[in-house]
Amino acid sequence: MSEQRAAARLPGAGAAGCAALALALLAPLAGCAPSASTPARFPDVQRMLDTRAQAVRQRDAAGFLASVDPRATGYRSRQRAMFAHLAGVPLADWHYDLDSTGAFPLPSGGGTRLAAKVRLRYRLKGYDTAPVHSVQYLTLTERDGRWLISSDSDGADEGRTGTRQLWDQGPVRLVRGKHSLVLGGTAHPGRLKDLARRVDRAVPAVSAAWKGKWARKVVVEAPDSVERMAQLMGSDDPSGYTGIAAVTTGEAGVETAAPADRVIVNPDAYEELNDLGREVVLTHETTHVATRTATTPATPLWLSEGFADWVAYRGIRHKAVTTAPELTRAVAGGKLPARLPTDEDFGFRAGADRLAKAYEGSWLACRMIAEKWGEAKLIAFYKAAGKSAIRVASGGTGAPMEAATATPGTGPAWPAAGTGHKPPSRTDRTDRAMRTQLGIGMAEFTRRWRAFVRQQLRR
Repeated sequence: MSEQRAAARLPGAGAAGCAALALALLAPLAGCAPSASTPARFPDVQRMLDTRAQAVRQRDAAGFLASVDPRATGYRSRQRAMFAHLAGVPLADWHYDLDSTGAFPLPSGGGTRLAAKVRLRYRLKGYDTAPVHSVQYLTLTERDGRWLISSDSDGADEGRTGTRQLWDQGPVRLVRGKHSLVLGGTAHPGRLKDLARRVDRAVPAVSAAWKGKWARKVVVEAPDSVERMAQLMGSDDPSGYTGIAAVTTGEAGVETAAPADRVIVNPDAYEELNDLGREVVLTHETTHVATRTATTPATPLWLSEGFADWVAYRGIRHKAVTTAPELTRAVAGGKLPARLPTDEDFGFRAGADRLAKAYEGSWLACRMIAEKWGEAKLIAFYKAAGKSAIRVASGGTGAPMEAATATPGTGPAWPAAGTGHKPPSRTDRTDRAMRTQLGIGMAEFTRRWRAFVRQQLRR
């Protein structure tokens, strides 16, 4: 899944992954250097993958297992179970694409084999307007002129584990709400119902604040452990998600259609939250879903995270010192922040205190805009900041371009590549959006924000 991650902090506490893929390898012996190739060299592989995908769409277990090597008994057994776990999942589409071969070193063994990187694309009926993308690393074995899948774990030692889905982990339970679809394991059905109820309340709250078009539907994944949460994020290291209550994944920079987002819940951290904390976290994450098409690589994290917190706390009448305890302690100790939070401040491994202060400072920045310029200007600035790096050619896809010559009617052009002029940095582009919408630049905004933080957090 192509990702832009957004982690919800724990309200009022600490803050709530051969190295390059080779494009070819037909190597029955381990350690052989890959040779140039493209997936077009193996049309029989793609046909096998197409047949396998069709079997999933048609709920044909025998057809699905026909793509699995019968000699790989353990893998075959796991695939049979995985297919059964999909039984209740409302699939609208399911496809496999062969991205490359030579994706990882193959263990020694006989026969003709391929180390393949395969991309799964699927959509959930009634919820996804664009597909989820999930990478798989598969060992393919040729037997009697047919390509079959014999393993999905041979690349693990090289970090090629791919992204697991809930149905790879075990049986899947579904809870449907008015605006929500919650998928999770079977261990805690009450938690799934609680998530659905809260997301159903979050969607209208977000819609009341965000004056932009969005699907008003949210898909939540609730694994049974933080280890399984990490797998859903494509990681085998759960330590990076300790204290993170939820994460939103999605594809940033898409203008023509809302991408497929997933709110993934950390069961350990979520259980630690009180009632208000759960409401805030899920409203925060729902905001990320709502604003996804306006969020691009040009959007600074202080703005996207601060805006999501601003929406989450918009209807809550708490003093700032209660909502921003870490930053309050820092200011009381004479450590007023000198700058707006950077992207590095939001890193999962930045440390709980640094992460909490980044969220709190960002929330106060958005709150200041809403109070001093108005909510409409806050939303206009958010949209302008995201558009500041996008130049869409006539008939184009809306993909973000960091440095491109603008076509007529798309706004001022950045200097084209190769002209000897550097394109403006993201800070410069944010500054331009800020001057256009708020009438001041980043330097003056930062000065006013520091004063606002001091005034709001005075005990």
